[in-house]
Amino acid sequence: MVKRPFRFSVGGGGPQSAKALAERARKAESIGYSTYVLSDHLLDVLAPMPALATIAAVTERLRIGMFVLNNDLRHPAVLHHELATLDVLSEGRLEIGIGAGWNLPEYKASGIPFDAVPVRVGRLEESITILKGLFAGEKLTHTGASYTITEMEGRPRPVQQPHPPILIGGGGKRVLRLAAREAQIVGFAPRIGVSGGGAFDSCTFEATREKVGWVRDAAGARFDEIELNTYPSFRPASVTDDPKKAAGELLERLNKNAPVALTVDELLDSPHVFIGTVDQLVEKFTRLRAELGISNIMVGNGIDDFAPIVERLAGT
Repeated sequence: MVKRPFRFSVGGGGPQSAKALAERARKAESIGYSTYVLSDHLLDVLAPMPALATIAAVTERLRIGMFVLNNDLRHPAVLHHELATLDVLSEGRLEIGIGAGWNLPEYKASGIPFDAVPVRVGRLEESITILKGLFAGEKLTHTGASYTITEMEGRPRPVQQPHPPILIGGGGKRVLRLAAREAQIVGFAPRIGVSGGGAFDSCTFEATREKVGWVRDAAGARFDEIELNTYPSFRPASVTDDPKKAAGELLERLNKNAPVALTVDELLDSPHVFIGTVDQLVEKFTRLRAELGISNIMVGNGIDDFAPIVERLAGT
């Protein structure tokens, strides 16, 4: 298993002025965060494309990305044009996070059909084929179940060749196998249902070890080229002197939606729960890399709380 240097990404895309977003992005860059990421929801958040262009304009080294785009919200030909433009504007600092879509309420509110998982994942797979074809810069013709492209040339060409790195994440075997074949960054997620319930045991350390195995088997010889990612799934990441209390409160909240067959210690051990002292979290991330190969950490909005951890681990 290749030992990759740690990279940390941070988010924070609530409604705010360009000036406020710029100040936050410059702060992230000065601390040592690798990437500033924004989500993609039809909710009370900034639209990722213009917001990321704003960040790119006021930073020099900070990479920009999505965590993650909902494939169902854009035709891949339109999406390619926006992504290539962002890579050009940022001088080659774009990372493309993309997924099949999951948030049922926004589908219902917008009237976008919420198809079954196999349909959405199949559509995502087709989109990735189209995106890569258009990034290649040659005329692309594609006829598939969801999209038809006819003699389309992908312009502008991205700075990063053959294309900006792609992050695909998920908790199920089908999506992770797709990510293993197609992505440069694979993100691990628990298998949680659209209503917030689901198999919470899929968030454990050993469950994640199993998912890494799925990726390794599907990736074959290219496994060592893949960067592995995780993120806090159930509550914002937090630095605290009383992690057991915070984890107990989280467990109590989760149990209100569905029974969670986990102990406080198992929850704290989860690769999807970032609660602890600075030293404990440094130790946790070091273990995630040593045992699972995970070196890419998305910390959510906790730019200040996680600064001491980023300063100690980023790039090492």
